[in-house]
Amino acid sequence: MITNSGQSALLVLEDGTAFWGKSFGATGTAVGEVVFNTGMTGYQEVLTDPSYRGQMITFTYPELGNTGVNSEDEESDHPHARAVIARNVCYYPSNWRSRSSLPDYLAQHQIPGIYNVDTRALTRLLRVYGSMNGAISTEILDSQQLLDHVKATPSMEGLNLVNEVTTKSVYEWCDPTDSRWEFRPIMEQDDPHALTVVAIDFGIKRNILRRLASYGCRVIVVPADTTPEQIYQYDPDGIFLSNGPGDPAVVTEGIETTKALLQQGKPIFGICMGHQILGLSLGAETFKLKFGHRGLNQPAGLQQQVEITSQNHGFAVTEESLQNDQVEITHLNLNDRTVAGLRHKTLPVFSVQYHPEASPGPHDADYLFAEFVASMRNNRAKTHP
Repeated sequence: MITNSGQSALLVLEDGTAFWGKSFGATGTAVGEVVFNTGMTGYQEVLTDPSYRGQMITFTYPELGNTGVNSEDEESDHPHARAVIARNVCYYPSNWRSRSSLPDYLAQHQIPGIYNVDTRALTRLLRVYGSMNGAISTEILDSQQLLDHVKATPSMEGLNLVNEVTTKSVYEWCDPTDSRWEFRPIMEQDDPHALTVVAIDFGIKRNILRRLASYGCRVIVVPADTTPEQIYQYDPDGIFLSNGPGDPAVVTEGIETTKALLQQGKPIFGICMGHQILGLSLGAETFKLKFGHRGLNQPAGLQQQVEITSQNHGFAVTEESLQNDQVEITHLNLNDRTVAGLRHKTLPVFSVQYHPEASPGPHDADYLFAEFVASMRNNRAKTHP
């Protein structure tokens, strides 16, 4: 089915800049923060990543939708992006795994898109002036009228979106796609000695859960507002702090919970927002990046050790605020020298700003899951000799 091909659409940014294009996906009006992603692959994983909640994604790769969409590549049960901005869009995908075209997929989920846009010019503008709110519409084609909608939209800074994406109830992870993935389990999940991980869901990606399960972990996913007392009812070997959308500084429940969990000495591993929340719980501060890091080829490392990483975040831990002498920086983003990794010197606690689970992206940092598992095993051996 071909949906909504060629109808006029308008994109307006909060500085008044307007881009005309053609509509694909759903019709209507969408407002959100306009950001750009530099990845050449993985558009379906990007669209279904809960960390993109409230954002309109500009894909810098000029061709979008060539391989269609399928259920196996979804990082959650539906797309979270507010809208899609593209140069060219494919209505007739060619891939043996494809079950639908990208335009039909977006229309199904009521997500509008605009194509035939000069995405190079748009990306340059965002790099110079920073990410900003914008609106896409097929029904409001007057730029000043659409700009009024943009100006009424709150900034991402100070916005708590975690409650919109976190699970509403506790569940034990079981892959709903039942698909054959590259990484197979190292241990059977019914192993009586399997490690139990409680994952606090701030907007978790499925491939994070798959990676933990591939190391034989039993993974229990809990809502973001779960208390420390409720978490310890599951007798976890370790705690995982997930990725998620919005401003980490206002996720106060998660920060306070993490502070309490640190007192227990259990292994803790944080990714993306989980990294930021861990930093905040250790006394650091966070700030909004000018245009964020969103792509698959971000270099991160320290002391001549470099990893090519997948990243998706608009906030970062402020290096100068890390006054805790028990915390060390393990990684920096090598493009702008922002903090990309932390480790506690005496507690089995660490985090990274990037996504070692990839999907999409490189696997350079997958060893971090092995480190987390080793930390849990060491801690179990000490506490249960």
